[in-house]
Amino acid sequence: MVSILILTKNEESNIERCIQSVSWSDDIVVFDSFSDDRTVELAEKLGARVIQRKFDNWSAHQNWGAENIRFKHRWVYYTDADETCDDPLRCELENLAARAEGFSAFQVRRKDYFMGRWLKRSQIYPTWITRVFRPEKIRYERLVNPVAVVDGETGSLEGHIIHYPFSHGVGHWFDRHNKYSDMEAQDLIGEVSEKFRFAELFSRDAAIQRRALKTLAYRMPGRPLLMFTYLYFFRLGLLDGLPGFRYSIMRSMYEYMIDLKVAEHRYRKTTKEEMV
Repeated sequence: MVSILILTKNEESNIERCIQSVSWSDDIVVFDSFSDDRTVELAEKLGARVIQRKFDNWSAHQNWGAENIRFKHRWVYYTDADETCDDPLRCELENLAARAEGFSAFQVRRKDYFMGRWLKRSQIYPTWITRVFRPEKIRYERLVNPVAVVDGETGSLEGHIIHYPFSHGVGHWFDRHNKYSDMEAQDLIGEVSEKFRFAELFSRDAAIQRRALKTLAYRMPGRPLLMFTYLYFFRLGLLDGLPGFRYSIMRSMYEYMIDLKVAEHRYRKTTKEEMV
């Protein structure tokens, strides 16, 4: 009933665990960005079919997949290679037909782990993300951390995605988020210039509400410090122990990287205009 879409780029350390968690599906598609490790070999060995495309940005890549990949089933569950599907979510997906009528997509909660600890508080749980959808009813916006725009009603599932964002190590997390901060800065420059809609903070659509919160946060001074304060004290990340403290610091560092790149862009733009 449900096809699986797994995005990969050099995920040989994660791909087997991910595929095994969704082995109940008879249509597993690995959407690979030309990995140069054993990702493709391992995926094919486990029975997945592999489709490759050069990665450009998140929304363009995911939109291409939704529009061009021929899935066997009407519904698709999208997952990253460093994630697994827990048993309750598996049961819901296997029986999706019983409740899918009238919906175009479903949102799922995710549990993030760091140093063996579920970051229940410092990772702003529960965060609802659209991961189950009919391909013709969805499109993505933003260069990184894309927002799903769904044509039709969106429901919710009770199971969880289990996420291991540090499976490649802390260094890899920083390398990846350095690249993400480039795209976040580009999006931020455009989004801050847009009109902020206060009513969207209370939208029933989690994606719209999350976008409104980010737009509001981007307009506030001292965002890195505010991010740490919010995660560690307001969200009680301190109860996540040492992993929660370390993660809260890393998230504030990420926000500072974004701010630095926005400031650099504005400085270069001003300097260029003065030269003209």
